[in-house]
Amino acid sequence: MRNLAPGVAVAVNIEITSATVQRGDVLQIGGQLCRVADLVQLPGGAKQLHFESGELLTMHSRTRLIALRMQRGGDRHRGFSPSRHRR
Repeated sequence: MRNLAPGVAVAVNIEITSATVQRGDVLQIGGQLCRVADLVQLPGGAKQLHFESGELLTMHSRTRLIALRMQRGGDRHRGFSPSRHRR
């Protein structure tokens, strides 16, 4: 992956669990893309995901899914931060 200019965003596929899911993550469920709008913590480490479409999904604490997530600026694989290389 090349070093990106500040403010540039790339979409990456990542594995998520109920502990790592974030607002804005996009999941493909039944062939339909669903963007997470809100999260509610449930007992036992589970989370209820509220999608922009109004649908709900409950993730068990051991559920693993693939999500599309936007990451901004810098090369995270090499540990560079855009601000570090400014003069």
